[in-house]
Amino acid sequence: MLASAMTLVLTGRPLDFAALQRIGQGTAVPVVADSAFDKVEAAYRVITERIAMGLPVYGANTGVGSMKDRLWTAGDLSEFNSGLVKAHHFGTGPFFCEDIIRKAIAIRINTALGGHTGCSVQLVQAFLGLLAHGVVPAVHRHGSIGCADIGLMGQVASVLTGAGEAYFDGRLMAAEEALRLAGLQPFVMQPRDALASLSVNAIAYAAAADVLREAASAVRVLMVTGLMSSLALGASADPWRVAATLGTRGDALVGSWLYGQSGVVDWPLPTAIHDPLSLRMTAQVFGASVDTLLVAAERLVDATYLSDDNPVVLGGQVHASGASLPLTTTLYIETAQVGFSHVARNVLNRCILLSNGVRRNLPVNLVATGEVASGLGPLMKLVVELYMRVQSMAVPLSAQSIVVAGGLEEEATFLPLIVERMETQVRDLRQMAAIEALLSAQAIDLLGDVPDGVTRLAYDRVRALSPVYLKDRPLSNEIEALHRAFASGDLLKAFVAAAPMPEFDDFFALSV
Repeated sequence: MLASAMTLVLTGRPLDFAALQRIGQGTAVPVVADSAFDKVEAAYRVITERIAMGLPVYGANTGVGSMKDRLWTAGDLSEFNSGLVKAHHFGTGPFFCEDIIRKAIAIRINTALGGHTGCSVQLVQAFLGLLAHGVVPAVHRHGSIGCADIGLMGQVASVLTGAGEAYFDGRLMAAEEALRLAGLQPFVMQPRDALASLSVNAIAYAAAADVLREAASAVRVLMVTGLMSSLALGASADPWRVAATLGTRGDALVGSWLYGQSGVVDWPLPTAIHDPLSLRMTAQVFGASVDTLLVAAERLVDATYLSDDNPVVLGGQVHASGASLPLTTTLYIETAQVGFSHVARNVLNRCILLSNGVRRNLPVNLVATGEVASGLGPLMKLVVELYMRVQSMAVPLSAQSIVVAGGLEEEATFLPLIVERMETQVRDLRQMAAIEALLSAQAIDLLGDVPDGVTRLAYDRVRALSPVYLKDRPLSNEIEALHRAFASGDLLKAFVAAAPMPEFDDFFALSV
């Protein structure tokens, strides 16, 4: 087992974000109690008995996809199951990070423990061996249409057999070499093991868990920069109090947080009877994003223990299943993506308010009195582009029509691609947060406001990297530095510690 890593017992029950995060980081290594293998063994006996009687079991002694009606003989089974894994090692593109692959392997193990997969106990033990000995398959990102990650998990399964590539001790090498250095033997796939090792959505789920947590982190930072700009703009906190009392789950969470944090600062008196909607409805915009993220994440946690295999063993029988289509999870993630486009627009509107000089007598473009400068107004071009980038990634993909495998497979979700698009949204939202913080810090300095609490943390981080804007200067490097700072885990943890929102923060394990 990896030195210094704690053990985390998998039981076939849901894996929460804290468990997934520790597995991904490698600070926890999954183990399975011997008694938990009883269901796995019972399901495997159903498969082997059916094969012994000469009955077809999809993907175990028959072909797959358009070759589903090809029944292999007993003498062909070893070669077929070995070849099935190799045939599904076809991914391309950049590699997933090691964290995601560790999580994916743990999800595959956990879903098998329910006793519906029909794989051998030895296959589960082989997956456990990879995690225990620090062998992480190298998996190219492109190769799944989101109806079982065949081309992605095929790269994981190949490493079990000694084919493909893997990371070991921080180095990328041939899988055979990684297994040898780790003291592991190549695994020989038994009938049903091959398809069970590759025909699941474990990588898409692991990648979705990763990006949903990153999205939650970004939203929490954006709430801080939104509070900071609302301070500078003299927004009324009253609508937040109303949302905290009368809003839906997300509205109430965000409204309570905003209103509570506004009381920490010497908040300016409202400058208008009615604020623009971008200030008045901050709780509703962020509340919708918080709520959709929570719902998507709750469905994802469900997916960490429910079998998405095909076929499945149920009641001592082997049944064809449609569970490899993760549509419910996908639809909620797509909804969260739409929510991000609203957040991006909300940030954009506040940035425009900061720069156009109509609130609290702020100067146009936030140019200091007496200075000859164009100021920060030109930055609006970048903010608008970032908003459009977030917006462009919110168009749903899951309903696109596809037909493969001789017409047998015509449903898909494209979940891995949707996850990739959400990663882009998160990156661009984080840059928008950095720019909003920069503009807010300039406005705060021009007005002589004194931030406190979480807004002070954000203000200080801006000023550590970007001085007060007096004379025009190149900003590209400063914006990139601020982007990195406001995307950093240490600043997020500081924000969470100073201004917690427990129901959200704890669910996503933002302090882990």
